[in-house]
Amino acid sequence: MSSSDSRKAVLAAFSADAGITLAKFAGAIVTGSSSMLAEAVHSTADTANQGLLLIGRRRSEQEADALHPFGYGRNRYFYAFVVALVIFALGSLFAIDEGIHKIRHPEHLDDAGIALGILVIAMILESYSLLTARNASAPLKGRKSWWRFIRSTRNPELPVVLLEDTGALIGLALAFLGVGLTTLTGDPIWDGIGTLLIGILLGVIAVVLIVEMKSLLIGEGATTDEDRRIREALTGDPRIDRVLDLKTQYLAPDELLIAAKVAMASGLDITAAAIALDDAEDRVRAAVPAAGAVYIEPDLYRARPA
Repeated sequence: MSSSDSRKAVLAAFSADAGITLAKFAGAIVTGSSSMLAEAVHSTADTANQGLLLIGRRRSEQEADALHPFGYGRNRYFYAFVVALVIFALGSLFAIDEGIHKIRHPEHLDDAGIALGILVIAMILESYSLLTARNASAPLKGRKSWWRFIRSTRNPELPVVLLEDTGALIGLALAFLGVGLTTLTGDPIWDGIGTLLIGILLGVIAVVLIVEMKSLLIGEGATTDEDRRIREALTGDPRIDRVLDLKTQYLAPDELLIAAKVAMASGLDITAAAIALDDAEDRVRAAVPAAGAVYIEPDLYRARPA
């Protein structure tokens, strides 16, 4: 998947969320629905989050300098982590507080039909955004389940957009249910219950993202498949006997730092060993396109005493 596909998914989510936010706030003002207001705040947070992801991508493109010799790629992880915090603080906590307030002090809804209509339109726009994110994620996902993809991918934007859009659709369904039940029963407490459920949903999504983005921000290594390919590439030449040690870390979604210590075949002079190591680096880069800085150190193999 190209970087432009990931950017396209974020831009689609930003455009959809911006339009949905305005519609939801208008609906909340007209109807007085707390679940509609919670969804409006939810969409405000989502819109701000897409903006943060775009800022993170822009800042990650800064050239490496003396202070950050490996570049600024981790900006994408940092801003995705901030997004998770925004979802929790602005989305979840607000909705939970508003839901509890409306359950304790129910308020009558006006023009509920307008709210329901806005929610249907919002579902259509969110579905478009989710479809765009799924299409952008498909090449990276492969045969993995969507949950496994979210847990294992080194791309920070796609899990955020996927979870946000999925959460938004479920939240819209909860808001629709809350407003609908309030209209059918005449009891506004259902609107408050829908709001509370939206807050809990956002809290769960935020916690998942916080855990995942924290792990990426600290630094995750190559995937199991990438580790295997790196080792095979290093030993794919008789001039290298074995891999003694291998450490990897993603500096950015498309930049993998690789440091390896290898045992060379006996009898090689310095020039032959240097050429063998250069060839090994070329094989590693061919096997793992995300390979950035690659450091290969020759060493002696010392068998452990029995």
